[in-house]
Amino acid sequence: MAKNSLFAILLRSPWWISFTVVLVFAMASAALLPPQYVVFGLMGALPFMVIGVIAAYRQLRAPSQRHIDQTLEQVAAMPWRDFCQALEQAFVANGYQVSRLGQGAADLELHKGAQTTLVSARRWKAGSHGVEPLRTLDQERRSKDASHCVYVTLGELGDATRRFAEKQAIELVNGAALVQLLDKRPKA
Repeated sequence: MAKNSLFAILLRSPWWISFTVVLVFAMASAALLPPQYVVFGLMGALPFMVIGVIAAYRQLRAPSQRHIDQTLEQVAAMPWRDFCQALEQAFVANGYQVSRLGQGAADLELHKGAQTTLVSARRWKAGSHGVEPLRTLDQERRSKDASHCVYVTLGELGDATRRFAEKQAIELVNGAALVQLLDKRPKA
């Protein structure tokens, strides 16, 4: 699905917006179509209903802002060894086989089926992240013929860094996405 398609935008929007579109479809169908065709007009609202249900499900499962803040605070206090272990556990819980890498831009190599993903997380506490670490990670992906790259950080990234990541298809994991990933770890 294209990032800026109507359905992608609705999936990122509050769930009630999709249900409002369904209501508008229903009212327009009832007002503009002959009675025998209203059902067919309502069928046009079905994709919006499905998107609304998916958005509501995702939003209900999303962590609260308080939980996000607490988890990010705990992660910021972790030493590298503990953070790396937490990431490993989270990726294993997602069905990946995880290998630690000793050197290079990537810290972890994930395998799932025929797909290989390189994860760079060593700079997770850095105050600013430029394009260079992502460029190095992308070069390592090409040299290892990996399918995907993931860059993990606690902080926000600048516009230039985000644009580069988007252009090179590097997944950025920070904030709520990082908390959701770490929440998948088995509870101790």
